[in-house]
Amino acid sequence: MTAEPLLARRNPTVKLALVFVVSVAVMFVLDPVTPALLYLLALVGIVTTASMPTRTLALAHLPFVAFALGVFLVNVLSRPGAVLWQAGPLRVTAEGISVGAALAMRTFLIGILAIGFLVSTDGVALMHSLRQNARLDARVAYAVLAGYRMLQQMPREWATIQHAHAVRAPMRRGGRPPRPPPPRGPRHLARVVFTLLVVSVRRGERMAQALESRGLGLTPRSTWRPVRVVAADWLLVGVVLGVLGGVLLATAWLGVLRGPGALVA
Repeated sequence: MTAEPLLARRNPTVKLALVFVVSVAVMFVLDPVTPALLYLLALVGIVTTASMPTRTLALAHLPFVAFALGVFLVNVLSRPGAVLWQAGPLRVTAEGISVGAALAMRTFLIGILAIGFLVSTDGVALMHSLRQNARLDARVAYAVLAGYRMLQQMPREWATIQHAHAVRAPMRRGGRPPRPPPPRGPRHLARVVFTLLVVSVRRGERMAQALESRGLGLTPRSTWRPVRVVAADWLLVGVVLGVLGGVLLATAWLGVLRGPGALVA
């Protein structure tokens, strides 16, 4: 029997709180070095404690890569400052590169934290933990569980919709349907996204009806398997906050840490 990954054994509310704290802390950091160091440390920590396949980790990065690239390019081409290159209306500034790289690395950091949380957290345990440890109302906790389950199922739904579009295409020779093609353009992508939206809305309605029919919100409610905060969870808090504080102090001592003042032209 395969042992449960170390990160999966930690309290979901504690992990969620740590993701929030780190994300808020790096909102005020506008140099690329600090979030880059935090990203590398978070990546190593999640790879070693979550037992996540390399291919899955790489694929999970794709949405964050696209967003980070967009943020970087917008800042490089639009932020005022010392001009490094100019061609007509386009210009690249030193401040744009610095701030853009910082925002891009911030995206990667928050992204890897979100990935680690999703792959290491069971939805039912999250719901019970939020009710017991965060004192959330049962309606809110079950709503979080429903949304969490839908988010986990979206990649499979996307693949199913792609297969459905492929089946509607002309049949290959031999009577076998073709493989689902990749998005061929904005219209194809829009059709798939719209279908996914409709499926998600309908599933949400069915979930709401099922929860109401089972007495959602009635009190008192008992818990079959309590989710408690143990010493190992407090150790995780100490390690994460210690690493965060250590990196901030180290970059400040080296003179590379920059705050909101970097936004001033």
